[in-house]
Amino acid sequence: METIDSKQVVVVCSGDLRPSANLNCWPMQQQMEEKLNGALANLGWSSKRAHGYDEEKGHGFIDYQHVGVKIFRGIDKKAPLIVAESVWQYSHHVLAGLIAHEGPILVVANWDGTYPGLVGALNLVGSLTKAEVEYSFLWSKDFSDDFFNSKLKEWLETGAVTHDYSHVKPFDSQFISKEDNAVAEKFAHQIKHDRVIMGVFDEGCMGMFNAIVPDALIHQLGIFKERLSQSTLYAKMLTVSDEEAHVILDWMLAKGMKFDWGTDPVNELTKDQTLEQCKMYIAALRLADEFGCDTIGIQYQQGLKDLVPASDLVEGLLNNTERPPVRDEKGKELYAGEALPHFNEVDECAGIDGYVTYHLWRQLGLNGDNTLHDLRYGENFIVDGQEEFVWVFLISGAAPASHFIGGYAGADSLRQPPMFFKKGGGTLRGVSRPGKIVWSRIYIENNELWCDIGTGKVVELPQEETERRWNLTDKQWPIMHGVLDGVSRDQMMAKHKANHIQVVYVDGDYDVRRAAGMKAATLQALGIKVNYCGG
Repeated sequence: METIDSKQVVVVCSGDLRPSANLNCWPMQQQMEEKLNGALANLGWSSKRAHGYDEEKGHGFIDYQHVGVKIFRGIDKKAPLIVAESVWQYSHHVLAGLIAHEGPILVVANWDGTYPGLVGALNLVGSLTKAEVEYSFLWSKDFSDDFFNSKLKEWLETGAVTHDYSHVKPFDSQFISKEDNAVAEKFAHQIKHDRVIMGVFDEGCMGMFNAIVPDALIHQLGIFKERLSQSTLYAKMLTVSDEEAHVILDWMLAKGMKFDWGTDPVNELTKDQTLEQCKMYIAALRLADEFGCDTIGIQYQQGLKDLVPASDLVEGLLNNTERPPVRDEKGKELYAGEALPHFNEVDECAGIDGYVTYHLWRQLGLNGDNTLHDLRYGENFIVDGQEEFVWVFLISGAAPASHFIGGYAGADSLRQPPMFFKKGGGTLRGVSRPGKIVWSRIYIENNELWCDIGTGKVVELPQEETERRWNLTDKQWPIMHGVLDGVSRDQMMAKHKANHIQVVYVDGDYDVRRAAGMKAATLQALGIKVNYCGG
């Protein structure tokens, strides 16, 4: 057992489960920790890693839950502890140890688009919040800025970090009209009365503990899980004919969508991979209909990735009201004229949000197509002569074509990176169109469901800037240039309890704040506690 040294912190780093990601990101982790150690030294502190470099694996990340459990056995429970993240990480690798830790915990993320430490760290803090673990959270590009160093000093001296939460206020339904409240309450009552079935194709993707909603909490909303296996989805795919798959592909091609096909299945997107994705799309709708699902989430990243191409194209199609028609084996069209809201990576918090948003918006006469995105990155940029912090909202799939400039005609499908997706498959990629949005995130705190909600806008950046941001992150994925109303970068990072953010457009003359208020009132009427964030 290591004992506490005066002015020494213990450092751990949770990593990916996939060896390729850990190998690729290890050099950045080393650079990050070197800069972090420099910042600690400047404040008169030192650090000691709780686990070393593994010669056989070629990295020093905690890459399995059992590895994390064993490492934490050797850490003094009262030691000040830093979790340093420069990569997407699986939170459950370190969750068992962090739950039992008694000393101050600080999660630190690098601010970098290529190495998504901030995405991994946001998932970890959301998971720690759900697990009721006390922690502090910081982020920095190079660990030399005043914000980071002043907050680091505060944590070293007090064991906690204070952040600015002035943008957060409890939502009060009295601030919206009686008519709008009536609509919200009626819709919430309808959900609780009718009951909603959420199809979950294997639970708990990529260590996202925060994305699993306990049954007792979700049942209170009138939503009930239908737990389905991804092996069932695979089996159903095997019953879909080539002819049926070609009908789906021909529909997309007729809409003007482009596919970056090649002939090398190992490194390129092939037409056969796309056709297999079309079979998954048909299979998903048929299974959803068989089990009466109102919304579904496919895990894919675990298990299914070893069998079939990526689910991302499928997810984007499902989230679009205008999509290729699918019929059951008897010829009946399934979910005719509607999207089947899909929550990427079986993020059940996003599943609740996506279902409610889609159907509420339709009642308001708005397009309800919505999606989650990663809070992937962001930089300042001049927009209409004014400097704005423009987020890179990015997700592997699930974004509907109706969000893109040009719709399907402005969309293309690129192969998912071979090091993560050996079976290939493409995304549904595009650049999100300018417009007003409502953003939100449902999360779990103190064993209660909460939602942070606010408004914002999508801006259009020059093509070269979009390409630069794509190349900094993942160019295969759909992108949204988001600006949040009245919420700074650091406020968002400090308060947000997930790697995902839900977004939906408010088109035409409909007031975006009114729409946000009605959504907030609906969620509140369902029994979710709501914070209104920003201006």
